[in-house]
Amino acid sequence: MDDKLRKFLKRLRKDYESRPIYIVSAPGRVDFLNTHQDYKGLPVVPIAINLRTYIAAIKTPEDEVIIESLNLKDMGLEYKDSFSKDMPELRERGWFGNYFRGIIRTLKDLGYAVNRGIHAVLWSEVPMGAGLGSSAALEVAFLKLVCKVNSIDLSKKEIAEIAYMAEHDICGIPCGRLDQYASSYGGAILLHTRPPYRVEKLPIGEVPMVVVDSGIRHSVADIHPRRQLEIDRGIAQLKAIPYLSESLRAKLGNNYSDTKWELIEEYEILPYLTEIDSSSAKRILFTIKMNNSTNIAIRLIKNKKLPKECLGIIGGSEDEDYLSLLGKILNLQHVLLRDLYEVSLPMIERLRDRIIEAGALGVKISGAGMGGALIAICRKENLDRIVKVAYEYGSPMSIPVIPDEGVDIVYP
Repeated sequence: MDDKLRKFLKRLRKDYESRPIYIVSAPGRVDFLNTHQDYKGLPVVPIAINLRTYIAAIKTPEDEVIIESLNLKDMGLEYKDSFSKDMPELRERGWFGNYFRGIIRTLKDLGYAVNRGIHAVLWSEVPMGAGLGSSAALEVAFLKLVCKVNSIDLSKKEIAEIAYMAEHDICGIPCGRLDQYASSYGGAILLHTRPPYRVEKLPIGEVPMVVVDSGIRHSVADIHPRRQLEIDRGIAQLKAIPYLSESLRAKLGNNYSDTKWELIEEYEILPYLTEIDSSSAKRILFTIKMNNSTNIAIRLIKNKKLPKECLGIIGGSEDEDYLSLLGKILNLQHVLLRDLYEVSLPMIERLRDRIIEAGALGVKISGAGMGGALIAICRKENLDRIVKVAYEYGSPMSIPVIPDEGVDIVYP
């Protein structure tokens, strides 16, 4: 039993004077490669990390679902939600209990028998709004717990899909599938985000990582729709160009999600981008460049080396090792997020500069941006220095992390 689980059990005994029936734990994640691409049907690479959410079933009432958040309780906020297990309605936008209501509703919609309620208590070390998949960890852990109580057997893929449906379809949050799959499967994965949504485990190897929370909170619901609308506008403007090449026209869909981005080469679309809205042009160019750099990164992760033509694209050289080249790709992807997707902030950039000066090989935004966390990779000897510098600059959390297991029952 690890120290975090032992701490949670101690708190449950103190506050509820009883041992839990079950405890489920699910990891947060870093959005490692191809950020802002899962909702476009492009492959993404998340890494589940050892910042985890724990949810305990302390009772199983007949009809009621009760949720208590120790995190919210400790912050002096409204921390308790209760509702019927039979098709609960959502509350006002932003209510923390909607995630759990969404899970129950999705299970019911799909015909699963939720015969018992649950009194669940949660504690999470994944900071909310930091770009580390906090909501997905809640959803995945709660879903696994409800299934355990109700003897429902789901695969890792089914858990990820149902959690995604609850957040996207029921709660109406315009997310992709990256977070839910990362939390369900664990480790470093390559997620193919077009049906049938395949997962490949990636041999990421020993990559020292530091998560640095900027302390600036964001909302996916405020970022994703704007970028999606800008891309849709750009696609419509491109298709309205009478002399657009037929080969490119055939690859453009009706919107951001059904365009065949993986088939579009940068050289074939560049001449037309000057004909459309500048913001839309940036978002479209980002999509292609980001995906190209991710393909190079996946090749590097699988083979631990790159051919000369790939080295030139990322600004690497033949004498650089695996970790150094991976850092260059992370830096390139951050620059694309900053300059073409425009989801960084001056404070984020200043914090990132300090981390690089402290020895990080690569640093990028993890998650939607406009705040949240940065993920840095470095050599082992620089881990402590990066953590120290980030704290000195005002980060509320700077911590070394490692890849971790997916959702699981951890007690008894």
